[in-house]
Amino acid sequence: MKKLFALIAVLGMLYFSASKIAIAQEATAAADSTATEQVTDLTADAEETAAVAAEEGKSLHSQLKQKFIEGGPGFMSFVLICLILGLALAIERVIYLNLSTSNNKKLLAKVEEALENGGIEAAKEVCRNTRGPVASIFYQGLDRSDEGMDVVEKTVVSYGGVQSGLLEKGLSWIALFIALAPMLGFMGTVIGMIAAFDAIEVAGDISPALVAGGIKVALITTVSGLVVAIILQVFYNYCVAKIDSIVNSMEDASISLIDILVKHNLKK
Repeated sequence: MKKLFALIAVLGMLYFSASKIAIAQEATAAADSTATEQVTDLTADAEETAAVAAEEGKSLHSQLKQKFIEGGPGFMSFVLICLILGLALAIERVIYLNLSTSNNKKLLAKVEEALENGGIEAAKEVCRNTRGPVASIFYQGLDRSDEGMDVVEKTVVSYGGVQSGLLEKGLSWIALFIALAPMLGFMGTVIGMIAAFDAIEVAGDISPALVAGGIKVALITTVSGLVVAIILQVFYNYCVAKIDSIVNSMEDASISLIDILVKHNLKK
């Protein structure tokens, strides 16, 4: 009887030990599964983060370069040349026009003071030391002041026309590039559509993949030409407005100069 109880006790101990081992193995397997899922999730998150970083890492320069290649280097090169030359001319005009702007009221006051204190030569010296088209017109008028007011007035008007021409120099070329850039873009559009229809004709079937390439080239060249035209048009309108402002100030200052000369001659 004692042996039977001992055998039952041993079997019970073995059963509890086996149960604990099984529970421990199940817990270990569950932990390993959870760890594997976490590693998988972390890997997926890392891949997604890397993909987003790669997508965000594309700079504007690389995207423009890619679109330039996709649009076709042939026509895109011509559009780029229009942009470069047009911007060069526009920036040169902007700098020239800003340097041509002067304070006409201050110049008139200096000329009038020089006429009262030092005469015509002193006034001419003031004009020589002043930058801008208005000072050049004043100098030409003062240089012929001894020939009569009619001659002075004609000289001022004539030389004012010369200065206006210098201010407008190069604007026609900017206008040419404004018109030429969209035309080149539209030409690329037509060529892209022709290429798309040629691909359809060769394949004998209308497939989106065949048409997409030609249409993409057409749209990229069109957009590029329009963007170039818009940029140059902004500079062109600024230059035109600046020229109008300078010309108006030149005409007003020229009238004031003639009045000053008439007053100076009356005082003699």
